[in-house]
Amino acid sequence: MENKRPLKTIYTCFPQGKHKVLTMSYDDGNEADRRLISIFNQHGIKGTFHLNSGLMDIDDKRIKLTEIKELYKGHEISCHTSTHPTIERCPLSQVVQQVIEDRKSLEDAAGYPIRGMSYPNGSYSDDIINLLPACGIEYCRVVGNTDDFAFPNNFLEWKSTCHHSHNLMENARRFADLHKTQYLYMMYVWGHSYEFDRDNIWDRIEEFCEFIGGREDIWYATNIEIVDYMNAAKNLKYTANGDKVYNPNAISVWISADGQHYEIKAGELKEI
Repeated sequence: MENKRPLKTIYTCFPQGKHKVLTMSYDDGNEADRRLISIFNQHGIKGTFHLNSGLMDIDDKRIKLTEIKELYKGHEISCHTSTHPTIERCPLSQVVQQVIEDRKSLEDAAGYPIRGMSYPNGSYSDDIINLLPACGIEYCRVVGNTDDFAFPNNFLEWKSTCHHSHNLMENARRFADLHKTQYLYMMYVWGHSYEFDRDNIWDRIEEFCEFIGGREDIWYATNIEIVDYMNAAKNLKYTANGDKVYNPNAISVWISADGQHYEIKAGELKEI
C-alpha cells in the first residue's frame, strides 16, 4: 500500500511572503492632512482618510472636495458620514442617508468606489453594523485602543492598536520585534491630523514614521487593501491533498507551504 503523503502546513502570508502589516487611519479631512500625507509618503507608509463630504466645502479648516483625488493619491479615501452626527442617536433612515450621500459625493470627487468608513464620534450600534453592508460599506473603525496586533472578529467593528497619543512608540518597538512567522500581525494607528498642531506633537508622528517605515518585513497598506487581501486569501481553493491551489481572485495572494513561499497569481492554478 502506498504511503500516505504527510500533511502540509499551509499559512496565509501578506504580499511578498511578509507576516506583518501597518495601516494608518485619520478622520475629518483637516488641512493638517497635507503635512501628514507628506510624512507618510516620505517613509512609504499608507493611510486611510475618513472624510465628511458635507462639511468639506463649508469649513475653511478642511480639505476641499475638488482636491482630494490628487492629495490622497496612493492612500485611501473613506467615509465618515456626510455631516458627522452622533449616529447612534439618529433614526436608521437618516444613518443610511448620511452614509450614502457621503459615498456619492466622495466617489464623484475621488473617481472610485468608496467602501470603508469610521464611526463619527465613535458612535454606533448593532443595528448600524447590520445595515452598513447594504450601504456598500465593508469595514468600519471604532475608537479605542487594543495595544495588540490581532485582526478583528468583524471588520465592521474594527478597533485599532492605538491612537497616536497612546503608547505609540512602545507599540511600534514591540511590533518591529515580532519575528514569529507562524502568525500574522497588524499594527493599526488612528487619530486626527489637527491633533498634531493642537498638541504640538508633530515630532511624535515623524519619529514613528522614521522608525517603522521602509522595513522589508512589513507590508504598508490601506484599510481596504487589508480587507480585500484577507477576503481574497479566504477565497483560495485548495485540493484535498493540499498539493495544488487555485486563485479565482483578481489579485495575487501569497502563502507558505512547509516554510516555502508561493505567489498565487490571479486566475492561476499552482502546485505547492
